[in-house]
Amino acid sequence: MLSEGFISADSHIVEPPNCYLDYIEPKFRDRAPRLEHYQGRDRYVIEGMKRTVPLAFIDGAGMTPSERQSTIASKTFADVRPGAYDGAARAADMQRDGIQAEIIYASLGMVLFTHPDAEYRAACMAAYNRWLEGFCAALPGRLFGLAQTAVTSVDEAIEDFRRAKAQGHVGMMMAGDPVHEDYDHPDYDALWQCAVDLDMPICFHILTAKRGSMEMAFKAERGHNLNAFMGIIRAVQDIVGLFTLGGVFERHPKLKLVCAEADAGWLPHYMYRMDHAALTGADDGILPGLSKLPSEYIKQNVWATFQDDWVAFKTIDLVNHKQLLWANDFPHSDSTWPDSQSLLAEHAAGLSEEQRHDILRGNVIDLFNLPLQR
Repeated sequence: MLSEGFISADSHIVEPPNCYLDYIEPKFRDRAPRLEHYQGRDRYVIEGMKRTVPLAFIDGAGMTPSERQSTIASKTFADVRPGAYDGAARAADMQRDGIQAEIIYASLGMVLFTHPDAEYRAACMAAYNRWLEGFCAALPGRLFGLAQTAVTSVDEAIEDFRRAKAQGHVGMMMAGDPVHEDYDHPDYDALWQCAVDLDMPICFHILTAKRGSMEMAFKAERGHNLNAFMGIIRAVQDIVGLFTLGGVFERHPKLKLVCAEADAGWLPHYMYRMDHAALTGADDGILPGLSKLPSEYIKQNVWATFQDDWVAFKTIDLVNHKQLLWANDFPHSDSTWPDSQSLLAEHAAGLSEEQRHDILRGNVIDLFNLPLQR
């Protein structure tokens, strides 16, 4: 174990009942996301959306699949562990897993990214950012929040970035699909420059784009429904391709993009395949608007978080290991908590001391400029 302690680059919260009701603009309060008791369990209700996430899944860490299934129909917010919504109570959960610090992503907020009403979406995210500021302040130096922006327009997104920086957040969760054009359009150059100037990485988590939304995650178009789960990371890969091939990284070489919870073992083949495609279109593989092979941008501008993806460790020599970020995904059902230490003792056994230190601690400190000893 590292003497300074592991840092999780992708952990979450469970938004409490007051997260939106107490912090949202008054004009949206009667429509704010809320918890409702229904047929023996609590569920989130979001106006305009059919599906949300059961409490048993967003607070399912440390449980077997059968244990989670047995609680789906009866779990209420009173059953949610306090560390999922109370920053001060979080310390005990972190200690049990051997974690010194965490980067905090939203949970219900991921579903909100695909809400059809952009103005409503923006109001909810502004409320969440206000609540998150207090959550992280309860355990200073250990909890670091990522704000959310609905990207309703370039100017409003820039204001969201500036406001988030003032609130103490260290990065920005981005909508998988902007309202205007797409992210490789020159109109967004001002936003990417703002992100660079504020030193705030832009973070794209799975389940936050229409193509890979919660609506699509559990029902496959073909075959077994797990086939849908297998396709979740495609939306994140599309984002990487969009920024790389669209010249965003060429125009903004200091922009930092994070792919969250999409694993990392696929990166070597993804880079190879993109270079292969480029070399079929140009003798030297240099596409119009770019100055180098696509893989070079990915190695420089793209970071990836992963939990128990042992393939990422086995292919370490094929990527820039400085861009790999380990995470425990607490308190979600996909989490390695409370067994992260034993899992990493096995999965990371073949790493050099430098690689181990970087992936489990140093890289996330460098990426988000955290006020911690590297």
